[in-house]
Amino acid sequence: MDFSFSEEQTLLRNSVAKFLADNYTFENWRKFTRAEPGRDVANWQHFAELGLLAASLPEDFGGLGGGPVDNMIVMEEFGKALVVEPFVSTVVIGAGMIARDGSKELKDEVLPKIAGGESIVAFAFAEPKSRFNLADISTTAKKQGSGYVLNGHKAVVIGAPWADTLVVTARTAGNQRDETGVSVFLVDKKTKGVTTRDYPTVDGLRASEVTFENVEVPASRVIGQIDNGLALVERAADEAIAAHCAEATGAMKVLVDTTVEYSKTRKQFGVPIGKFQALQHRMVDMFTSYQQSVSMTLMVTLHLDEAPAARKKAASAAKVQIGRAGRYVGQEAVQIHGGIGMTDELNVGHYFKRVTMIDTLFGNVDHHLKRYASLS
Repeated sequence: MDFSFSEEQTLLRNSVAKFLADNYTFENWRKFTRAEPGRDVANWQHFAELGLLAASLPEDFGGLGGGPVDNMIVMEEFGKALVVEPFVSTVVIGAGMIARDGSKELKDEVLPKIAGGESIVAFAFAEPKSRFNLADISTTAKKQGSGYVLNGHKAVVIGAPWADTLVVTARTAGNQRDETGVSVFLVDKKTKGVTTRDYPTVDGLRASEVTFENVEVPASRVIGQIDNGLALVERAADEAIAAHCAEATGAMKVLVDTTVEYSKTRKQFGVPIGKFQALQHRMVDMFTSYQQSVSMTLMVTLHLDEAPAARKKAASAAKVQIGRAGRYVGQEAVQIHGGIGMTDELNVGHYFKRVTMIDTLFGNVDHHLKRYASLS
């Protein structure tokens, strides 16, 4: 099987890498993540001009007709620069769900805006008591006239402070943990009854607690079929897992490269610490874990269009590898750097925080080990 990238994909990677190297330095990242609104607003439009937001979208709706591999390439480069912009929730989840299961009207309205950098989407799916169960939903959507009325609370909605639109999971039938009765809605954040409490996260992103109080949503804003939205949510989550795996591999590469470079300059007993065989072995293990993660990320990306069972199994396998490798590579990077490894001025600690938080997104190692076992 040929795993080489096409000429267009190579150009995409090069253009992303060049832009980030010129404009998204670690010092710039530290400045804008500590000020309001927590990002450089101009970057989102730059991403649109580079074609990053349109790369995986259908050509009929302003996209470039790419696919998951294009998202993988973008996210890997984003991981190297600790990019905070909500690419996954907007392009991978929001645009992906609408492109597959949205109505023609929704596609015509939303997808060109996303491709052009005019819209940001946040995925409001997690609830305070739901943990990693995507079907555990207490937020309700009651039929009223020709539309629906939403009531409930969504927790840790990544990117919501910057978003204008929310993709919301709600229960339209059944009990709180039933797999049927789940529906997906596209909600304008400015709709009456939507309130948010915004806050920074430990890894430099922004998130919100979102409350819905008698929020009226037209039936035209439903994505997919009423009561049968769980399969749509599960696929979106697996695609997000693949994207975050790519992001983690990018971050791990920086951790490995930074640690190796440091070992060549830091001296102990009159020689660089990289001369010590024990540390050489540890850095080789770091590199091996990183390379295994790259392979698993490519594997899950290529399995996203498979049958649901095969896709879920691939996503869980990749998430387990990424979670374990991210923790190992991050810990070793900090240990070899010593105390400086966790200082705010050095990038190592920030990359470690990011790969650690990626492990918790859409299920941690323990959760996906259980899911993998249940599918085997």
